[in-house]
Amino acid sequence: MANPDLELQGAIVARLKARAGLAAKVAQRIYDRPPTNAPFPYVEYGESQVIRDDVDCLKSNLIYVTIHVWSQYSGGFKELKEIIHEVVEALDEAPLVLPSHRLISITRQDTRHFKDPDEVTTHGVVEFVARVETPA
Repeated sequence: MANPDLELQGAIVARLKARAGLAAKVAQRIYDRPPTNAPFPYVEYGESQVIRDDVDCLKSNLIYVTIHVWSQYSGGFKELKEIIHEVVEALDEAPLVLPSHRLISITRQDTRHFKDPDEVTTHGVVEFVARVETPA
């Protein structure tokens, strides 16, 4: 059986890369692991956590996903917040299709904005939770 976490990651990255408003801000700079010296701004698929959450006779998982957004816009948080808005619009309650599992739901849980210690970089963290069903 395929890994539901990997299937969800693939669907999320594809959805983000297909969103015109996000592409206008970051082009195709959506990474699992950003390259050294990646140009700003960019989006990073971050950490995930899978929790088994069977209901009745169905196998399912809650998958917590963290998306990071990085910017060095000289005008503060504006660019970062615009990119985060595009990420949330792309993924919150999105009808993602997984190859061998079924997405029940995906919702944004939390958004945070930080100034990094270098006083140049801003960092956004968006957390989503997805419920994914495993077929019988």
